[in-house]
Amino acid sequence: MDRLLASFAALADPSRLRILLLVRDVDLAMGELAEVLRQSQPRVSRHVRILAEAGLVRRQKEGAYAFVGRARTPEADAAHAMIDRLLDGADPIAPERAHLADVRAARQKALDRWFADHAEEWDLMRNLEAPAEAVEQAVVAASREGGVGRLLDIGTGTGRMLELLAPLAASATGVDRSPEMLRIARTRLDVAGLSGVEIRQADMAALPFPEGAFDTVVIHQVLHFSEDPAAAVREAARVLAPGGKLLVADYAPHAEEELRSRYRHARLGFACEAVERLFADAGLGFAHVARIAGPRLTVELWKGAKP
Repeated sequence: MDRLLASFAALADPSRLRILLLVRDVDLAMGELAEVLRQSQPRVSRHVRILAEAGLVRRQKEGAYAFVGRARTPEADAAHAMIDRLLDGADPIAPERAHLADVRAARQKALDRWFADHAEEWDLMRNLEAPAEAVEQAVVAASREGGVGRLLDIGTGTGRMLELLAPLAASATGVDRSPEMLRIARTRLDVAGLSGVEIRQADMAALPFPEGAFDTVVIHQVLHFSEDPAAAVREAARVLAPGGKLLVADYAPHAEEELRSRYRHARLGFACEAVERLFADAGLGFAHVARIAGPRLTVELWKGAKP
């Protein structure tokens, strides 16, 4: 009874209803919500707190920002189903859609600026490594084998793997330590029209998920940043369901010291034998899936299967 009363009480306010519908398909920062609703941030924060306590929205802190998104709870699912039936095609947030479009345009502008600021870095990596398209095709093909199911992208960065794999998955989640990267990933997925993808701030060595929560886990060009790759692989294996697969794409051993000093790479690539040991220690089978060579760097793709 208490849960029922909390849900109805939370929905019994026009602003809270609009918030629930605004974050249905896109995560919004508290400041963005305030801008769209044309309300003060403290007032919006109070509404969000009530919705979150009723299990209707999800709040998460990322650096200096707090994001609000759709909750994956029975209460939220029931509320959205009821709202859809009662609205019968009406659009109660039609007045806010123009403001929401402005927020999305600002996100796109920030995304374009970020890529422009990092163009030199991308150019250097393109001149060194294997063609990104070939690597992505290999990851997608390996992900399709046996189905993607519930997907986790560890170190999602700009969200490229989610952009490719989320349409194939039953559900998709991306994690990264960097709040800046998560904001870029959100914008990228929003522009791509991919709703329902969960983005969270988390460390690859301490994932905030229960055991067996995912069917496919991807670590794409991230393991070389880890000071403890074994811990990262163990965590990935922990959240894999039985029969699930871990896909790791990373560099073969190389001597490009500039990547260590300039881009903080903790490891200059991984030998197949070393990855096989990492997988074995985490209780995973091992398979070498692909090798894609570039001008000076080679990208390897390995698969770990959980019994």
